[in-house]
Amino acid sequence: MKYIEYGAWLKEQLGTKVQKISINAGFTCPNRDGRVGHGGCSFCNNQTFNPEYCQTEKSVTQQLEEGKRFFSRKYPEMKYLAYFQAYTNTYGDVKRCIRLYEEALSVPDVVGLVIGTRPDCMSDALLDYFEELNHRTFLIIEYGVESANDDTLRHINRGHSYADSVRAIERTAQRGIRVGAHIILGLPGEGHDELMRQAKLVAQLPLTTLKLHQLQIIRGTRMHEEWQAHPWHLPSVDEYIELVLDYISLLPPSLVFERFVSSSPANLLVAPQWGLKNHEFADLLRNAVKER
Repeated sequence: MKYIEYGAWLKEQLGTKVQKISINAGFTCPNRDGRVGHGGCSFCNNQTFNPEYCQTEKSVTQQLEEGKRFFSRKYPEMKYLAYFQAYTNTYGDVKRCIRLYEEALSVPDVVGLVIGTRPDCMSDALLDYFEELNHRTFLIIEYGVESANDDTLRHINRGHSYADSVRAIERTAQRGIRVGAHIILGLPGEGHDELMRQAKLVAQLPLTTLKLHQLQIIRGTRMHEEWQAHPWHLPSVDEYIELVLDYISLLPPSLVFERFVSSSPANLLVAPQWGLKNHEFADLLRNAVKER
């Protein structure tokens, strides 16, 4: 068993070492503002992945320049991808969206964009723009799929179906654009059999990249309240590694894996408490792959 790692793939694609810089451009989500629901996803707290420089009162340029200063101390020759990460980054006025993307690309040493969004928030107008943009810069559109089970999606208040994810991914890939997906392993009610069913469905999608990570119970979320009332089993590190190996064994070998695990700030993370840094988990997984 082998898999393609994102960092090495990016370097191959762009010919240099590249770092993503997260941006919070002030977007919201349709399951927050009432278009399809309120309250957002039950697991979501954007504080878990926004670094200090990533604040909406700062412009896209300011956030990128501060991110560059942070990373360039270690790697002065580094190039960067502007990562529109927080909330739904194609949700809103198309002209405003395009203005923000172009601002990011005007920052020196930014060599491309990664745009995180939902499958129900991609207009034809934006796809037209992305198709043109893809010819002049590196671009990945990353969809939050989270689950292939519609009951789960309703439970976590996503506000879209798995069919929506399939349509959005196919529409984007048909334009020749690289497509990423994000999946959470271990959502309530999703055991091993369900996740293997999901993996077979994901394998049929025209994806370039995939992010997997374990479900994390984050303080202050509605899922945290649910967990406190009725805790369910969350896998240990060893159980999770076995789950990941089973999952990726069903996926095409051409798929690029961006990550398999996520680490939230200690003051926000309720469970699971693994006590591992991301690179330590990556080493464990590589060893497990060799053994299998």
